[in-house]
Amino acid sequence: MLIEKLEAINNRFKEVSQLITDPEVIADMKRYIQLSKEYKELEEIVSAYEEYRNVLDNISSSKDILSTEKDEEFREMAKAELEELQERKGELEEHIKILLVPSDPQDSKNAIVEIRAGTGGDEAAIFAGDLFRMYSKYCEKKGWKTEIVDVNEGTSGGYKEIVFNVSGKKVYGTLKYESGVHRVQRVPQTETQGRVHTSAATVAVLPEADEFDVELKMSDIRKDTYCSSGPGGQSVNTTYSAVRLTHEPSGLVVTCQDQKSQIKNLEKAMKVLRTRLFDMEYKKYLDDIASQRKTMVSTGDRSAKIRTYNYPQGRVTDHRINLTLYNLTSIVDGEIEDIIDALQVAENAEKLKEGVA
Repeated sequence: MLIEKLEAINNRFKEVSQLITDPEVIADMKRYIQLSKEYKELEEIVSAYEEYRNVLDNISSSKDILSTEKDEEFREMAKAELEELQERKGELEEHIKILLVPSDPQDSKNAIVEIRAGTGGDEAAIFAGDLFRMYSKYCEKKGWKTEIVDVNEGTSGGYKEIVFNVSGKKVYGTLKYESGVHRVQRVPQTETQGRVHTSAATVAVLPEADEFDVELKMSDIRKDTYCSSGPGGQSVNTTYSAVRLTHEPSGLVVTCQDQKSQIKNLEKAMKVLRTRLFDMEYKKYLDDIASQRKTMVSTGDRSAKIRTYNYPQGRVTDHRINLTLYNLTSIVDGEIEDIIDALQVAENAEKLKEGVA
C-alpha cells in the first residue's frame, strides 16, 4: 500500500537526519557524503508524503461533516472542498509514483560532456561547435557552471573534439539524455551548389566520478607534458603546461591543455581520467538495465542516432520518442528543456509500465 511505503521512507528520512549529525559519521567522510546524498533524495518524497497525509486527513474531515452536518450551506462547502481534495489526492499519487521510481544512482552527479565531429568533414566540426554552443546556453539558463577541459579546433571553425565539465544540481540526471549521435541536414557554408548535406557529431555524457568512486594509483599513470597548441598547430604558449595522462592498466589516454597552469591542467585531466574509468564500470550497470528493458530512452547505445536537426524545414526530431518540433532556431540557441522533459516523461512511463516502482 502506498501510505505504508511512504511511512517507511519517512522513518528512514528521520534516521538519516539523525545520522548526519553524529560526530562518528561526520568523521567518516565517505559515509557522510553517502548519507547526505540519501537525505537530499528522500527530502522531496517526504515533503510530498506530508502533503498527501494532510490531504487524506482533510478528506476524512470533509466526509465526517457530510455524514453528520444538517446545515445545507455547510454541507455544500464540504462537498466542494471534498471534490478539490479528491482531485489533489489523485495528482499527488501520480507525482509520488514517479518519485518512487528508482532513479539512476548517478543522477545527482556533475557531468563530463564530450562532443566529437563524426562524418561530414569540416561541416561536422562546425556542427559540433553548434552543439557546444547549444549546451553552453542551456547550462547558462539552468545556472550551471561549465568549464572546458580539452579542445581540438576544426580547420574551418567548430571543433573536431571538445571536452567540458558541467557542475550544478542533478546535471547528469538531466544531460544523460543527450548521449548518442546527433545528425544535421543543411547546406554547408563551403557548398557552392546549394545542396543539402548530412553530417553528424557524437555526444557522450558521463557522470563525473569523485575520489570515492575510483581509487587512482599514481604509480599506474604516466604523465607527459607538452606545449599547448591552437588551430594550425602554432604554439599558444612556450611553457610545457599541457598534460597527457596514460593509465597503463587500461590504456586510457586523457589530455588537457585549456589552462596556462600545468597544475590546473593536471587536476582537470585527473578528473576526466577518473570519470572515464568509472564509466567503464558504469556501462556494465547500464547494459544490465538495457537487457531488462525493451527500450532505453536515456541510456542506450551511444553509437545510436538519437536526433536530427533539419535546417531547410526548421525541424528537430528526436527519434527515440518520435518527437518533432518546428522551432530549430530556438533549440540550437539552448532551448532544449521541452525535449529533455518529454524524454524524462517517456522514461518514467516506461519504468512505471514495467512495474519498477
